[in-house]
Amino acid sequence: MILQTNSNPNTEKLKECQLAIEYSFNDITLLEKALTHTSCKLENNFSNERLEFLGDAILGMIISDYLYKTLPHYSEGELTKIKSVVVSQSALAKVSIEAHLKDFLSVGKGLNDRDFLPKSILANVFEAVIAAIHLDGGIDAAYNFTIKYLKKEIDIVCKNQHEKNYKSILQQYSQKEHNVTPNYRILQQVGPDHGKSFEVIVLIRGTEYGIGWGKSKKEAEQSAAKETLKILSPDLICDIDDKTSI
Repeated sequence: MILQTNSNPNTEKLKECQLAIEYSFNDITLLEKALTHTSCKLENNFSNERLEFLGDAILGMIISDYLYKTLPHYSEGELTKIKSVVVSQSALAKVSIEAHLKDFLSVGKGLNDRDFLPKSILANVFEAVIAAIHLDGGIDAAYNFTIKYLKKEIDIVCKNQHEKNYKSILQQYSQKEHNVTPNYRILQQVGPDHGKSFEVIVLIRGTEYGIGWGKSKKEAEQSAAKETLKILSPDLICDIDDKTSI
């Protein structure tokens, strides 16, 4: 049930916001604070700064938990890269617009043009709303709200990274088909210390497969993984290359 306070001139706006984000507050003042930019602080005696601070931490925890549970085969480094993109200012500003938060945000006179609000403001209000929902309805409510808007962004980042990360693809393929993780061995290093190139070969259960070159060990391993996939699953590698060339 949406609570209304007749003494609050923003009641209608707050009611519409709750309908837009599909969450009804028990304490409507939390939403009001979350939607108040610091440029209105002197006028209202409060802003969303503290909620944004809390929301930033809650967002990080929620995304980390979601990625950990849904991507069991991804390494710590891969999870970190995905998280950094998903919680970036650009991504949060995008979903903030999708949630129509800018339509309900209270800003100072110098920020009245809502079509040109800085990404930082849009991202911060999304984090503030996460915190407000958490304080009002608990972590589950905040979790559901956050994933509802960011799952699409997570899927996009995972798809882009997965399609370009041949090592990750080969690892999943090898674990599924052979129940082992591929190993990489450096065959040679050539060139001066400041400009070395590496030749790497993939081994699965002791059998040698693809060889790759690169200006770093990581680049060489990616190349070797790609060559191995061409040997083990040419249809898969063709499908991946077709998608990444679009």
